[in-house]
Amino acid sequence: MSASPIKTWFERDGHLLRIRLATPKGNIVDLAMIEAIDKVLNEQKGNGKLLAVILDHEGPHFGFGASIPEHLPAQVDELVTKLHVMIKNLLAFPLPVMVLVRGQCVGGSLEVVLAGHLIFASPDAKLGQPEIRLGTMAPVGSCLLPERIGRAQAEDLLLSGRSVSAAEAHRLGLVNEVAEDLEALALDYFDRYLAGHSPNSLRHSIKAVRHAMLARVIPEMDVVEAIYLKEMIKHPDPEEGLRAFMEKRKPVWKPL
Repeated sequence: MSASPIKTWFERDGHLLRIRLATPKGNIVDLAMIEAIDKVLNEQKGNGKLLAVILDHEGPHFGFGASIPEHLPAQVDELVTKLHVMIKNLLAFPLPVMVLVRGQCVGGSLEVVLAGHLIFASPDAKLGQPEIRLGTMAPVGSCLLPERIGRAQAEDLLLSGRSVSAAEAHRLGLVNEVAEDLEALALDYFDRYLAGHSPNSLRHSIKAVRHAMLARVIPEMDVVEAIYLKEMIKHPDPEEGLRAFMEKRKPVWKPL
């Protein structure tokens, strides 16, 4: 039996849930990881004792993105739809989610991160949506990046496919804080600012502050998912780009 793609446990007398991506070095967002994260979110969203979540990772990198083989025609519909369901559940999770990012965090990995509330990054972090370089696009990033950093900055990252340093990500408002010891930072934030709160008030504060954003983003994600699955991948370029990446060669694009 293969090991679980995530590890979970509780700290702070059961008030803090830890979720750790556990398939280093790349922590690839594949179907197994998506389903494991979604299961935990669904199990714990009604936990009346819980006050917050820390999502972090094993290995030097948060993640190299979504699974390339599962993006190919045989599995792309399942991968994309299940990823989007999980991210919607993360967006709507009723308690603060602190995400800790070290190393590379690109593609589908960054899309997962963007659903969190507080993003803390180490100085070596690199964050980006490189999908366009593979002949595809970033559906969730297209919806969530503008919410977090504004449309002009989001279009720069989505259309160029470039990654930004932790310092630039902080300047853009993509990450809340940059620090060497992310775990200490997150635990200190919990102890200082969250541990004494009423679970009821915290849940309703999350519901209130995210209400308008969720009302915009959830329907938008459905529209963008359809653009991805029913329009974009009908052209040969997405498959060509993905296969070229796996084969370590330059893609050959076709005209419209």
